[in-house]
Amino acid sequence: MPLVKLKNITKFFPPNILANDHINLEVNVGEIHAILGENGAGKSTLMKILYGMLQPDEGEIYIDGRKVTFRSPRDAMKYGIRMVHQHFMLIENHTVAENIALGMRTSIVNPLKEVKRRIREVSDSYGLKVDPDDYIWQLSAGEKQRVEILRALIDDVRILILDEPTSILTPNEVEKLFEVLRRIRDSGKTILFVTHKLKEVFQISDRVTVLRKGRVIVTKETSETCEEELARLMIGEIAVNGINSNKSNYSGNGVVLEVEDLHVLNDKGVTAVKGVNFKVRSGEIVGIAGVAGNGQRELVEAIVGLRRAVRGRIRILNRDVTKASVLDRLKLGLAHIPEDRIGAGVVPRLSIVDNILLTRYFEKTFTLNSIIINYGKIREATREVISRFNVKASDISMPASTLSGGNIQKLIVGRELSKNPKIIVAVHPTYGLDIAASSYIRRMIIDAGNKGAGVLLVSEDLDELIEICDRIMVMFEGRIVGEFSRESFEPHTIGLLMAGIGGG
Repeated sequence: MPLVKLKNITKFFPPNILANDHINLEVNVGEIHAILGENGAGKSTLMKILYGMLQPDEGEIYIDGRKVTFRSPRDAMKYGIRMVHQHFMLIENHTVAENIALGMRTSIVNPLKEVKRRIREVSDSYGLKVDPDDYIWQLSAGEKQRVEILRALIDDVRILILDEPTSILTPNEVEKLFEVLRRIRDSGKTILFVTHKLKEVFQISDRVTVLRKGRVIVTKETSETCEEELARLMIGEIAVNGINSNKSNYSGNGVVLEVEDLHVLNDKGVTAVKGVNFKVRSGEIVGIAGVAGNGQRELVEAIVGLRRAVRGRIRILNRDVTKASVLDRLKLGLAHIPEDRIGAGVVPRLSIVDNILLTRYFEKTFTLNSIIINYGKIREATREVISRFNVKASDISMPASTLSGGNIQKLIVGRELSKNPKIIVAVHPTYGLDIAASSYIRRMIIDAGNKGAGVLLVSEDLDELIEICDRIMVMFEGRIVGEFSRESFEPHTIGLLMAGIGGG
């Protein structure tokens, strides 16, 4: 008898979007079960239904053969179900112990003492090293994730749902996470592992279920399948690997971006970028690897004009733009694919057409007499972006907020790359996208490089950087601590530098 059985789970979203289409899924005790699928395949919706965050329109949930109804996560928790979200649900200015204590039943007298004891017991059992007295804001992404998992284990979890758990981890942190997950599985607990990374499916899962367009395509023993088959099942065609073979050798001539002795403060007034130096040449793709919070955001914001540099120089096409406006940088041929899709990338309440216009309104192609906006041309350009980048939008006059997260990202990437820019600053351009969309966007970035654009690519996905970059620089605590040419890419060494081990 399966531990979890989902029978004919169906979920609609307004106006008439079918997210889950009569899904049947069985999950066994003591297994790591991977859930694969494209953006919009229904993975997150299904997991939220199992966790009680959403209720199905049709279908039934069985735990231990018993039919159950979950009206909230509190109901699911009674059956030992916990979910670690992609974005951690922790209070930054509280300690580890205080975060874990929230919701726990403890003694009235000195409750934190009891919580700390439980933290040490469980962390020792599963190899989850965390200091109960550390504040959350002091922790790395990997350590925060351990806190979330610890909280679930202390609450006697039976079924642990992990949503894209490796998306912000270094390779070394991923290895440590997988060691912990194997211990959890071996203790008899069950893990549902949602990921879009095929390699991880084979590294960690016992069985895998593929979703496509809201339906279960197949459930297989992981040992009985391969990456090519899963990719084909997931996207309906064989995914093409080795996309870097389509990249031409850049000439090495013409510096399009130069950063010299750059110092930048963060929002707290602390120096986040500390004397960074590098150049990006025409046709070159330069990657910046690093765990979030090591100065990448401040560096990018200084380059694109959203944050002031306190020292140093930034040059675009040999022009000093250190104190220049964002508009001046855009006019020089800068394209920016930001980390924050909602806010920095699009204005949700504006139409899709107006969001295409946001960074292109000054172009002569889209103005009449350099004053009046030519909306006919803008609508034409919008339709071209939607078609070329496969943005699923029913009406270009609808607000951007009606698009899914993945389609908003494709809209932003399409808008920026369609400008034929001279320098592209891209931050996590494929974050959260499925294998087909990620592969396509990487190809578009390579094509832009082949046409002469210089690319600065900031990503926590080391596989992505290795796949398409000519050079990789590693950023740790505001400094460049290592640099590698394509001939010397070594994932293990780069991963150690990302974690602050080694380097200068």
